[in-house]
Amino acid sequence: MPHMLGAYRQVMKTQTGTSGADAAALGLGSVLVGSLPAALMTEGAPDRYTVEAVFSRRPEQEEVTAILGDETRDYLTKWGYRNVEVTVSDRRLEIANTNLEELRDGLAGVLADRLADISAGVRTTREIAAARFADAIASEHDRATAVTALAESVAFTTTGSTQAHAPDDGRVHA
Repeated sequence: MPHMLGAYRQVMKTQTGTSGADAAALGLGSVLVGSLPAALMTEGAPDRYTVEAVFSRRPEQEEVTAILGDETRDYLTKWGYRNVEVTVSDRRLEIANTNLEELRDGLAGVLADRLADISAGVRTTREIAAARFADAIASEHDRATAVTALAESVAFTTTGSTQAHAPDDGRVHA
Protein backbone atom coordinates (compact mmCIF):
# COMPACT_ATOMS: atom_id res chain seq x y z
CA MET A 1 0.00 0.00 0.00
CA PRO A 2 2.79 2.58 0.66
CA HIS A 3 3.98 2.18 -2.95
CA MET A 4 0.49 3.01 -4.22
CA LEU A 5 0.25 6.11 -2.01
CA GLY A 6 3.65 7.30 -3.18
CA ALA A 7 2.55 7.04 -6.80
CA TYR A 8 -0.68 8.86 -5.94
CA ARG A 9 1.26 11.69 -4.29
CA GLN A 10 3.54 11.94 -7.32
CA VAL A 11 0.61 12.21 -9.73
CA MET A 12 -1.23 14.66 -7.49
CA LYS A 13 1.87 16.84 -7.24
CA THR A 14 2.04 17.15 -11.02
CA GLN A 15 -1.62 18.08 -11.26
CA THR A 16 -1.45 21.09 -9.00
CA GLY A 17 -0.70 24.23 -10.93
CA THR A 18 -2.21 27.47 -12.03
CA SER A 19 -4.06 28.14 -15.20
CA GLY A 20 -4.86 31.32 -17.01
CA ALA A 21 -2.68 34.10 -18.31
CA ASP A 22 0.06 33.68 -15.67
CA ALA A 23 0.27 29.90 -15.97
CA ALA A 24 3.56 28.18 -16.61
CA ALA A 25 4.16 26.45 -19.89
CA LEU A 26 2.17 23.29 -20.32
CA GLY A 27 4.29 20.21 -19.79
CA LEU A 28 4.11 16.57 -18.81
CA GLY A 29 4.88 15.40 -15.30
CA SER A 30 4.94 11.62 -15.28
CA VAL A 31 3.75 8.43 -16.92
CA LEU A 32 0.67 6.84 -15.38
CA VAL A 33 2.16 3.43 -14.64
CA GLY A 34 -1.24 1.94 -13.86
CA SER A 35 -2.40 2.60 -17.42
CA LEU A 36 0.41 0.58 -19.01
CA PRO A 37 -0.25 -2.91 -20.38
CA ALA A 38 0.03 -5.53 -17.65
CA ALA A 39 2.22 -7.75 -19.85
CA LEU A 40 5.11 -5.28 -20.15
CA MET A 41 8.55 -6.85 -19.75
CA THR A 42 7.18 -10.33 -20.43
CA GLU A 43 7.31 -12.44 -23.58
CA GLY A 44 3.73 -11.47 -24.33
CA ALA A 45 4.39 -7.73 -24.13
CA PRO A 46 3.12 -5.64 -27.05
CA ASP A 47 5.70 -3.77 -29.15
CA ARG A 48 3.59 -0.62 -29.23
CA TYR A 49 0.84 0.57 -26.96
CA THR A 50 -0.73 3.70 -25.48
CA VAL A 51 1.14 5.53 -22.75
CA GLU A 52 -0.72 8.05 -20.62
CA ALA A 53 1.22 10.99 -19.20
CA VAL A 54 -0.04 13.57 -16.71
CA PHE A 55 -0.03 17.23 -17.74
CA SER A 56 1.72 19.67 -15.41
CA ARG A 57 -1.56 21.61 -15.26
CA ARG A 58 -4.97 21.52 -16.88
CA PRO A 59 -4.53 22.48 -20.53
CA GLU A 60 -6.42 25.51 -21.82
CA GLN A 61 -8.90 24.96 -24.67
CA GLU A 62 -6.60 26.65 -27.20
CA GLU A 63 -3.79 24.33 -26.14
CA VAL A 64 -5.98 21.24 -26.53
CA THR A 65 -6.99 22.40 -30.00
CA ALA A 66 -3.34 22.85 -30.98
CA ILE A 67 -2.29 19.50 -29.50
CA LEU A 68 -4.96 17.75 -31.55
CA GLY A 69 -4.27 19.80 -34.68
CA ASP A 70 -2.44 19.08 -37.90
CA GLU A 71 0.63 21.06 -36.83
CA THR A 72 1.29 18.58 -34.02
CA ARG A 73 0.83 15.67 -36.45
CA ASP A 74 3.29 17.33 -38.86
CA TYR A 75 5.73 18.06 -36.02
CA LEU A 76 5.77 14.43 -34.88
CA THR A 77 6.22 13.24 -38.46
CA LYS A 78 9.10 15.69 -38.99
CA TRP A 79 10.88 14.20 -35.96
CA GLY A 80 10.37 10.64 -37.17
CA TYR A 81 7.27 9.68 -35.18
CA ARG A 82 4.71 9.46 -37.99
CA ASN A 83 2.80 6.56 -36.40
CA VAL A 84 2.49 8.19 -32.98
CA GLU A 85 -0.89 9.74 -32.23
CA VAL A 86 -1.82 11.99 -29.33
CA THR A 87 -5.16 12.70 -27.72
CA VAL A 88 -6.13 14.66 -24.64
CA SER A 89 -8.25 13.16 -21.91
CA ASP A 90 -8.85 15.64 -19.09
CA ARG A 91 -5.41 16.13 -17.49
CA ARG A 92 -3.72 13.36 -19.43
CA LEU A 93 -2.00 13.15 -22.76
CA GLU A 94 -2.61 9.77 -24.34
CA ILE A 95 0.30 8.84 -26.58
CA ALA A 96 -0.72 5.97 -28.87
CA ASN A 97 1.44 3.65 -31.01
CA THR A 98 4.57 4.10 -28.91
CA ASN A 99 6.38 2.47 -26.00
CA LEU A 100 8.37 3.52 -22.95
CA GLU A 101 11.71 3.00 -24.69
CA GLU A 102 10.76 5.28 -27.58
CA LEU A 103 9.59 7.93 -25.13
CA ARG A 104 12.77 7.64 -23.08
CA ASP A 105 15.00 7.75 -26.16
CA GLY A 106 13.62 10.99 -27.61
CA LEU A 107 9.87 11.15 -28.09
CA ALA A 108 9.34 12.57 -24.59
CA GLY A 109 11.60 15.52 -25.42
CA VAL A 110 9.90 16.08 -28.77
CA LEU A 111 6.51 16.15 -27.03
CA ALA A 112 7.82 18.48 -24.31
CA ASP A 113 9.16 20.88 -26.94
CA ARG A 114 5.86 20.82 -28.84
CA LEU A 115 3.86 21.53 -25.69
CA ALA A 116 6.19 24.42 -24.79
CA ASP A 117 5.78 25.86 -28.31
CA ILE A 118 2.01 25.53 -28.07
CA SER A 119 1.93 27.28 -24.68
CA ALA A 120 4.15 30.09 -25.94
CA GLY A 121 1.94 30.55 -29.00
CA VAL A 122 -1.24 30.68 -26.92
CA ARG A 123 0.38 33.12 -24.49
CA THR A 124 1.56 35.36 -27.36
CA THR A 125 -1.88 35.32 -28.98
CA ARG A 126 -3.48 36.33 -25.70
CA GLU A 127 -0.91 39.08 -25.09
CA ILE A 128 -1.53 40.51 -28.56
CA ALA A 129 -5.29 40.42 -28.02
CA ALA A 130 -4.89 42.11 -24.62
CA ALA A 131 -2.68 44.82 -26.14
CA ARG A 132 -5.19 45.44 -28.93
CA PHE A 133 -7.99 45.64 -26.38
CA ALA A 134 -5.97 48.11 -24.28
CA ASP A 135 -5.25 50.20 -27.41
CA ALA A 136 -8.95 50.20 -28.30
CA ILE A 137 -9.85 51.31 -24.78
CA ALA A 138 -7.23 54.09 -24.88
CA SER A 139 -8.42 55.23 -28.31
CA GLU A 140 -12.04 55.27 -27.16
CA HIS A 141 -11.03 57.20 -24.03
CA ASP A 142 -9.19 59.78 -26.17
CA ARG A 143 -12.20 60.09 -28.50
CA ALA A 144 -14.61 60.51 -25.59
CA THR A 145 -12.30 63.12 -24.02
CA ALA A 146 -12.16 65.06 -27.31
CA VAL A 147 -15.96 64.94 -27.70
CA THR A 148 -16.39 66.14 -24.12
CA ALA A 149 -13.89 68.98 -24.64
CA LEU A 150 -15.63 70.05 -27.84
CA ALA A 151 -19.04 69.92 -26.17
CA GLU A 152 -17.72 71.95 -23.24
CA SER A 153 -16.36 74.59 -25.65
CA VAL A 154 -19.90 75.42 -26.73
CA ALA A 155 -21.00 78.51 -24.81
CA PHE A 156 -24.60 79.57 -24.73
CA THR A 157 -24.01 83.20 -23.77
CA THR A 158 -25.52 86.34 -25.08
CA THR A 159 -23.44 88.35 -27.51
CA GLY A 160 -24.92 91.70 -26.66
CA SER A 161 -26.18 92.14 -30.22
CA THR A 162 -29.84 92.36 -31.10
CA GLN A 163 -29.35 91.25 -34.70
CA ALA A 164 -30.15 87.73 -35.67
CA HIS A 165 -27.12 85.52 -36.03
CA ALA A 166 -27.44 83.70 -39.30
CA PRO A 167 -24.64 82.50 -41.53
CA ASP A 168 -24.06 84.57 -44.67
CA ASP A 169 -25.64 83.07 -47.80
CA GLY A 170 -26.61 79.99 -45.83
CA ARG A 171 -22.98 78.90 -45.58
CA VAL A 172 -21.64 77.39 -42.40
CA HIS A 173 -18.54 79.08 -41.02
CA ALA A 174 -15.87 77.07 -39.32
